[in-house]
Amino acid sequence: MTAAPELQSVLTCPECGHIKPEVMPTDACQFFYECERCKTVLRPKAGDCCVFCSYGSVKCPPVQMQRGCPSCSA
Repeated sequence: MTAAPELQSVLTCPECGHIKPEVMPTDACQFFYECERCKTVLRPKAGDCCVFCSYGSVKCPPVQMQRGCPSCSA
């Protein structure tokens, strides 16, 4: 039996360094995230399926479960 994915990740803005815990969606990737401090809109880095995989402390649930991402076929 596979362990349940971790649903909380701490996002770190690459522009200003602001850190914020966020709950990740379980069924889709989050392609955009606006930093509440500097208002920079984060997008996934090349090769990543979502902002959590690029800037979070924990990869998104589909990647954690090694299923790939249903919304972007990553």
